[in-house]
Amino acid sequence: MTTVFVDTNEITDWLSFHQVLSQLFGFPSFYGNNMNALIDCLTYLDDPDAEMTRIHVVPGRTLAIQLGGVENFRARCPEQFAALQDACAFVNWRRTSEQGPPLIALSYYD
Repeated sequence: MTTVFVDTNEITDWLSFHQVLSQLFGFPSFYGNNMNALIDCLTYLDDPDAEMTRIHVVPGRTLAIQLGGVENFRARCPEQFAALQDACAFVNWRRTSEQGPPLIALSYYD
């Protein structure tokens, strides 16, 4: 399983939320800095030809997103924390509704 560590201490608001994730995952320059764009980019984690992320997983495998400092992040940025959970859940719903396996697992590290 591929694991990506997110240092949530770098996230303080919506702008930094999108900047941190965009830099970490290598989203394209046209990334829209909004939740729809995040969901769209994460949906292509197993499709390197789409060029939506720099990080990839083998089709049928799962990417673990490990959130560091999660308790502090949840307290400081509850909207961003919930939005990330929702985005990952939506990507997985999209994938499983197409009869595929879930694509993303969230892991909390404090």
